[in-house]
Amino acid sequence: MEVQLTNRQQHILWATVRHYIATAEPVGSKALVEEYDLGVSSATIRNVMGVLEKSGLLYQPHASAGRIPSDSGYRIYVDQLITPSLRDPTRTETLGREVEVALQKRLQWEDWSLETLLQGAAQILATLSGCISLITMPQTTTALLRHLQLVQIEAGRIMLIVVTNGYETHSKLMDLSPTPEETERDSEVIDRELQIVSNFLNSHLRGRSLLELANLNWSELDQEFQRYGEFLKNSVAELTRRTLAPTATQIMVRGVSEVLRQPEFSQLQQVQTIIHLLEEEQDQLWRLIFEEPEPEDVGKSKVTVRIGAENPLEPIRTCTLISSTYRRGSIPVGSVGVLGPTRLDYESAIAVVASAADYLSEAFSYFNP
Repeated sequence: MEVQLTNRQQHILWATVRHYIATAEPVGSKALVEEYDLGVSSATIRNVMGVLEKSGLLYQPHASAGRIPSDSGYRIYVDQLITPSLRDPTRTETLGREVEVALQKRLQWEDWSLETLLQGAAQILATLSGCISLITMPQTTTALLRHLQLVQIEAGRIMLIVVTNGYETHSKLMDLSPTPEETERDSEVIDRELQIVSNFLNSHLRGRSLLELANLNWSELDQEFQRYGEFLKNSVAELTRRTLAPTATQIMVRGVSEVLRQPEFSQLQQVQTIIHLLEEEQDQLWRLIFEEPEPEDVGKSKVTVRIGAENPLEPIRTCTLISSTYRRGSIPVGSVGVLGPTRLDYESAIAVVASAADYLSEAFSYFNP
């Protein structure tokens, strides 16, 4: 979001967000004068808050109330105002070290199973962040392509068959919607073409992980194979998603009871929809936290922060979801996340998620040498 704020506007927005996070009460100018050394009068603060409200960064829940941050206000806060250049240069780094020490002290992953490790990490993450913690079990990204074959089933219908290094077989049937000219082509000619494409792909893709196949740049295929390339891109991506699709046990959830005591979750219907998502629709949540958009770097981990309406899932459009991936080498195999109200301590939550992801990446290299 491109909003240019003056230094004074930045500091007053920062103080408003910090005060609202701490109190859950609409913020007035008097409170900011008393609690923060802003160096300006109460009248000046009221004027600036009015400007921030007109910019859509603050709003008044009631005419006589103070102001609270909007989703856009929180976004500015996360993107611009919690950087070390504005306030407390060492806080995020210090929080990250505290999380790492807590994980190392309470989780001796050398002696634990991977599932036990993740359960323990989920509980620690919930405790340290005060949010619902979400940790996915590692996906089957270690499965490598052993063989790929394209087979014509009938005119215009082709089956993609993939065999992994563990000799598991997966298949996908697709309709190419052929043109009338293509429908009249000799079946043997098409079979030969498919064999050529299969040989070409095997020579280029054998030994790669399924996740790599889903993210290949298919434009590099030869021009004569471009039509098959588009078909294969969609087929392999769908096949990979199906192969990696989670079951109900693949997201570990901790900290629900504590978060739902927050005033933002006072309405029973809202609580029910969130719990239903966590318990019954984990496949939707898994895709959201594992298949991330382009995130920004925070420390060594890449952390994505989705605030309020930025979340595509309706039950959590009044929440903030912060997530990162843990990896085996350079390949993401699982996700770490926290879910809470938009009124949360973003600095702490981002540091907790980033440090937990780093720790699990290290631990996962131990379990998967």
